[in-house]
Amino acid sequence: MLLVLLLIAVGAGIVGALFGLGGGIIFVPVLTILFGQDATTAAAASLVGIVATSTGSAKRYVKKGLSNVRLGMLMEITTTIGAIIGAIIATYMENWALLVVFAMVMLYSGIKMAVSPEKIITEEEGSGEMTFRYSDPASGVEDSTYTVKHCKSGMALCTVAGAVSSMTGVGGGSIKVPLMNIYMHIPIKVASATSNYMIGITAFSGAIIYFIQGAISYQIAAAVAIGAYIGAILGTKISERVNASAIKRYMSVVFFFICIIMLAKAGGYL
Repeated sequence: MLLVLLLIAVGAGIVGALFGLGGGIIFVPVLTILFGQDATTAAAASLVGIVATSTGSAKRYVKKGLSNVRLGMLMEITTTIGAIIGAIIATYMENWALLVVFAMVMLYSGIKMAVSPEKIITEEEGSGEMTFRYSDPASGVEDSTYTVKHCKSGMALCTVAGAVSSMTGVGGGSIKVPLMNIYMHIPIKVASATSNYMIGITAFSGAIIYFIQGAISYQIAAAVAIGAYIGAILGTKISERVNASAIKRYMSVVFFFICIIMLAKAGGYL
């Protein structure tokens, strides 16, 4: 069981590193449906896996200059606030309603990612303290600039991402990446890399709570962490060879998949 789980975790780590999602959307269903683990054990192991994915990918992304550390730390503040708000709201809402809301958000994000062209505001169009540089050789971009737009409102919307993440148990990267790319005009690979950097911080905080409560199964968490770390390293290398437009297409497919999974869970089929 642990060997199979480790191999699945490698795949989840690849997906998480490529799209900035952390792999939680794969860890939780696999542990609960395939391996019969209870929701708490699955959530705890998933957080450990997300930390491993973030650790494996963030180092390379930061070194390559793709992770926007400054923006990530700013958005993490409001994401954390949203997570607290979401935990409070979740106590007053039915689980199926939360899942349906999240599924609709994923459907909308998937459609927007599929049909919205990537618009990057260059330094010439609008420079300032939120103008940064990045390179993406696979997309033919070398030492180019991009300017973060709608920074304050983007941070505010991250509160929603944190709340949804807390209410559904699925990483907020699935909302933050489209938000950064479509609304804030951040290149898709920068958005994914920044999300990978952010989710590790959030997941680590949650994992500590589960550890204190004794809810972490060390064998399962170890298999998930090792597999996710290996997968994250592989995912970063794959990302370097895939162009930005392909990343957006693949990500929209992942979002549609998440939508279907959430609706199935809401209907009691999973």
